[in-house]
Amino acid sequence: MERRREGEWLHRGETTMYASDWVSVSVADVLLPDGSQVDHHVVRMPRPAAGTIVIAGDEVLLLYRHRFITETWGWEIPAGGVDAGELPADAAVRETREESGWEPSSVRPLCVFHPANGLLDQAFHIFVSDDATHVGEPTDRNEATRIEWVAVDAIRTMLRDGDITDGLTFGALTYALAVDGLG
Repeated sequence: MERRREGEWLHRGETTMYASDWVSVSVADVLLPDGSQVDHHVVRMPRPAAGTIVIAGDEVLLLYRHRFITETWGWEIPAGGVDAGELPADAAVRETREESGWEPSSVRPLCVFHPANGLLDQAFHIFVSDDATHVGEPTDRNEATRIEWVAVDAIRTMLRDGDITDGLTFGALTYALAVDGLG
C-alpha cells in the first residue's frame, strides 16, 4: 500500500472525459484516508486568472455585467485569463485596460486563492493598483454594461446585499477589506 500522510487523499491517476483550450473534465481514481476508493470528478483549467482591485482615493473600479451561466447580473473587478507565457501581473494590467479603459502603471500582489479546490484546479491571482490612468474606451466591449467608481463603504453594502457574487471579485474584495486595509 502507498505511504501517505494522515488525512491525505491519494490521487492514483485520471481519465480525461473532455478537453478543450478552455477546460478539461476528468475522472480521478482517488484513495480516501479510510482506504475506500472513489471516482472523483475534476475540472482542470489550463490558465490561471488574474484580477485587479483598482483604487482611486476611497473608490474602487467595478464593472457591471451579465453572466449567462448563472443568469445573474453583478459587479466585478477587471479580471481574466493569463495567456501562455504571460505573467499574472501582466495579465492583470492587460485585462484591466481591455475591460475598463483604465491602465494601471503598476500592480502589487494581494493574494492567490483556489475558488473551488474540491472540484477545480484554477488559481486566482489578485493584484491592487492605485495608479491607473484612463487611456480610452474599453477595447473589449463585451465585458461590461457599466464601468463605475464605487465607494468602499458602498462595496460593503453590495457584498452584504448580494450585488457582488462573482467568486473572484467576492474573494478579492473581502480579502482586501479584511486583511489589506481597503477602506
